[in-house]
Amino acid sequence: MAKIIAVTACPVGIAHTYMAAENLQKAGEELGVDIKVETQGSIGVENALTDKDIEEADGVIIASDKEVTKERFAGKKLLVVGVQDGIRRPKELIEKVQTEDVAVYTAGMKTVEEVKRKKKEKENPIYRHLMNGVSYMIPFIVVGGLLIAIALTFGGEQTPGGIVIPEGSFWKTIESIGAASFSFMVPILAGFIAVSIADRPGLAPGLIGGFIAANGSFYGSDAGAGFIGGIIAGFLAGYVVLAIKKVKVPQAIQPVMPIIIIPIIATLVVGILFSFVIGAPVAAVFESLTSWLQGMQGTSSIVLALILGGMIAVDMGGPFNKVAFLFGSAMIAEGNYEIMGPIAVAICIPPIGMGLATFINKKKYQQAERETGKASFTMGLFGITEGAIPFAAQDPLRVIPSIVVGSMTGSVIAMLGNVGDRVAHGGPIVALLGAVDNVVMFFIAAAVGVLVTAFMVNFLKKDVVSEEPAMATASASDVRSDEVVEEDTDTTTETNTKPENESIEISKLTDITTMDLIDIDLTGKTQPAVIDELIATLDASHVLESTTEFKKTILAREEEGTTGLGMNIAIPHGKSEVVQKPAVAFGIQRDGVDWKSMDGTPAKLIFMIAVPAERAGDDHLKILQMLSRRLMDEQFREQLLNTTTKEEAYKLLDTIS
Repeated sequence: MAKIIAVTACPVGIAHTYMAAENLQKAGEELGVDIKVETQGSIGVENALTDKDIEEADGVIIASDKEVTKERFAGKKLLVVGVQDGIRRPKELIEKVQTEDVAVYTAGMKTVEEVKRKKKEKENPIYRHLMNGVSYMIPFIVVGGLLIAIALTFGGEQTPGGIVIPEGSFWKTIESIGAASFSFMVPILAGFIAVSIADRPGLAPGLIGGFIAANGSFYGSDAGAGFIGGIIAGFLAGYVVLAIKKVKVPQAIQPVMPIIIIPIIATLVVGILFSFVIGAPVAAVFESLTSWLQGMQGTSSIVLALILGGMIAVDMGGPFNKVAFLFGSAMIAEGNYEIMGPIAVAICIPPIGMGLATFINKKKYQQAERETGKASFTMGLFGITEGAIPFAAQDPLRVIPSIVVGSMTGSVIAMLGNVGDRVAHGGPIVALLGAVDNVVMFFIAAAVGVLVTAFMVNFLKKDVVSEEPAMATASASDVRSDEVVEEDTDTTTETNTKPENESIEISKLTDITTMDLIDIDLTGKTQPAVIDELIATLDASHVLESTTEFKKTILAREEEGTTGLGMNIAIPHGKSEVVQKPAVAFGIQRDGVDWKSMDGTPAKLIFMIAVPAERAGDDHLKILQMLSRRLMDEQFREQLLNTTTKEEAYKLLDTIS
C-alpha cells in the first residue's frame, strides 16, 4: 500500500488546518492510501511525523498558508499547495503525488510547485505579512476583551453615565488586566509583521516601533496612530532590517549582527522616523477615521454593515473575511465596539444557516451533508465561519449567494440595533460570555440572518435523489434473519474464545469485541453507574488486572473533557498498565444517561475502549477512528438502538472496520 505523509497549517491555525487534515485523511481512505497528517494549529504540532514516517513515505503533501520547514523531507517527492487545496481537492493532491512527476525535494533546491507558490507569494506579500501579525495579535484582543466584559458583567454598577466598575474593587483589577492585554495589540501586530518580513532580527524593532505607534506622547498626539500606525511600523521595521542584512560586513562581526547591530540600528531608524516624521500625520488620519466611524448614522452605517457582512461571508475565513475581521478588532482597541458587533453577527450566520437548512428540508441534502450540517451548526455557535466551507465547495453557485445575503442582512440589523462586541470573536458564545452590548438585538439579528440563509439556499437547491430506502432495506435484512445469526454461530464462538495472550491485529471492531463484552440492557441511571457496569463486563472477560485502577483512568479522562460525542453516543476510553489486551465493551442504555455531551443528548450507545499502555498510540487512535467514522451514519445508530439480542448487536458491530 502506498504511504503518503502530509502537513496542514494556516495563519490563524483554528479551523482550516484541521479541515484540510480531515479531508486528506478521508481521501486517503477512499483511495486505499496509507496517509498520516501532521497539523500545525494554534495549539501547536499534533500527530507529529516521526523520522520513520518520513523514511517510509512515498511522497509528501504540504497544504499550508504559512511557512513550513521542509528540510526534513529532503529526498522525498514534495507537493506544496495552499491549505484551501487540502480542503477542496484532497483526492487530486494524493493522486498527483502518486502518479505525476512531482519533483524530489533537496535542501536548498525548490520544487516546481514551490517555485510557483513563491512566485505567487511575491505577487502579494503584503497580505501574507499582515496575516502573520494578525494571527499573533488575536489572542491578546480576545483575552483583553473577555476579561473586561466579565468585569463589567459581574462588577459593574449602573450610573447615569453608563456601567462603571468601582475604583479599588476586585473587578477593577480584572478590568485593568484586560486593559493591559489590549495594550499589547499594536506592538504584537507590528512585531510579527516585521518577523514575517525579516525573520527573528525584525522582532525587537517591530515591537518597539509598534509601541511608539500606539503611544502618541512620542510625537505629540493624545490618541496615537492606532492599528494603522502599527501596520506601518511593522512593515517599516521589517524592510529596514532586510536592507541592513544585505550590507556586507567583516566575517568577525557577522555573529553579532542579528542580535546586537541589526536590532539597534533598525530600532533607531524606525523610532526616529516615527517620532519626527510619520507619527503625527498617521495619528491625524487615524483619529479622523475613528471619528468618522463613530459618527456614522443612517445610510452610511448601513452601507458599512453591508460591506462588512458580505466580506465576512464571501470566502469564509479567507482574505476578505480576515481583512474585515482585522478592521473590527482594531476598532475594539479604540473603544468603538459597534463595528465588531455586526461582524460578530455575520461570522456565525453561514455555518448556523447551512446547518439549519439541512434540518428543515432534508430532501435537499444527502445523508453525509446532513451529518456535516450538525457539525456546521455547532461550529457556528462558537463563531467559526469555516463550518460552511464544505457546502460552499460542493455547491458554490447556490450556497455562497445565500450565506452572503444572510450575513449582510444580520449585519445591517445589528448595526441599526447598536449591537456592540468587546471581543475579537463572533457567534452566540460571545453573547453568552457577556461580551456583547444589546444582547437581544444580537440574537434577533443573528436569527434573521440565519433564516434568510437557510430559506434562500433551500429555495435555490433541488431535491436530491435519495438512496436511503434501498440502503435501509439491505441493512435490515442483514440483521433481521434468524438464519443468518444461526449460520454465524461457529464464527462467533471462535471470536469469543480467542487466546488471551495472542497478539491481536485490529482490522475491525469485532477483533476486540465479543458477545460477552456486549450488554444491550444497561441498568445504570447515571454516568458513574454505567461506567461501573462496563468495567465489570471487561473484568469478567479477563481484560483487566485491576478494576479500581482502570476506573481511575476512565474518570481522569472524563475530567479532561467529556467523551460524550453527541447524537446519543459516548466513547469513554482508557490507556493503562492494568489492561491485558485491547478490548471494547459495548452497552445500550435505552433511556439514556447524562454524559455532558456538547449537543445535550443523553448517551444511549456507549463504547468503552480499554488499551494496554504499551499499545496506546496506534490501537487507541485506530479504534476511535473506526468507531467515529461508522457512528456518523444515523441509520446505523438507529439499527443499533433497535437491536433486541446480543447476536443482532454483534452482527452490526462486525461491520465496523
